[in-house]
Amino acid sequence: MTSSRLATSLCGIPLKNPVIAASGTFGYGSEFAPILDLNALGGIVVKGLSREPIQGNREPRIWEAEAGMMNSIGLQNVGVRAFVAEKLPLLAGAQTPIFANVFGYAIEDYVEVARVLEDAEGVAGYELNVSCPNTKKGGIAFAADPLMLAEVVSAVRAVAKRPLIVKLSPNVTNIKPFAAAAEQAGADAISLVNTFVSLAINARTRKPRIGNGFGGLSGPAIKPIALRMVYEAAGAVKIPVVGIGGVAKGEDAAEYLIAGASAVEVGTATFWDPASPIRIARELDRFCRDERIANVAELVGTLEMP
Repeated sequence: MTSSRLATSLCGIPLKNPVIAASGTFGYGSEFAPILDLNALGGIVVKGLSREPIQGNREPRIWEAEAGMMNSIGLQNVGVRAFVAEKLPLLAGAQTPIFANVFGYAIEDYVEVARVLEDAEGVAGYELNVSCPNTKKGGIAFAADPLMLAEVVSAVRAVAKRPLIVKLSPNVTNIKPFAAAAEQAGADAISLVNTFVSLAINARTRKPRIGNGFGGLSGPAIKPIALRMVYEAAGAVKIPVVGIGGVAKGEDAAEYLIAGASAVEVGTATFWDPASPIRIARELDRFCRDERIANVAELVGTLEMP
């Protein structure tokens, strides 16, 4: 989607529009090439990449909740080296920024994934998934402790020359200290929210609907909470914020921008409309036209609270 009203940038990276395909729901990007124009996207965040391949969790992995979706994929992926060798070359012709989502279960895992990606061409920046458990610190998620969050961000910052976005978890009491910790540790931007820990139960079998028990809730159901957290995080940092959570139409994107985000990611909506990021960008453009907004940047952080 190309329009002067939508042209923007993120961490110095030019974007045709502020609507980015989110990690985990858009595969490695190339899978969608036969059904939509990848060059019309604002950007693509590929699914999470780990040091070694991961098979993922037991099935069922997805459950359709009311106004949303639960998943427990288990971060299944081919591993960073196979991504660089086999998946990334398939995106070589894409004229849209490719962001690599990075995760690990120890700080050295994150560092090694980033180090491998640093030697690869075709990656615009990184998005750190810090919602993983730190197996060397009793399984506490990096995103649940500001000090551990700062440690992993600092470690990756030391090897990453490309822009670094840190994806925050909503499963905390107050998002502000985590946003600030990421910024102080060297993040170029933050993105939020990741999914909410949730549980669905089959009353007849008295068992969870998800094979691994708990899952992550995403989709329209979480948007009001995610909007609040984006607003709070944006007020706590000076770096850009990327809003995530229930973006399904153009006005949803506009709401996130008004709350303080500079861009948005679209995830769950692609399950029922694979081309939804392009449609959402088109709807956002119409919204800006109707509201006589020359560029989407004019929307950012304009919420008038009582």
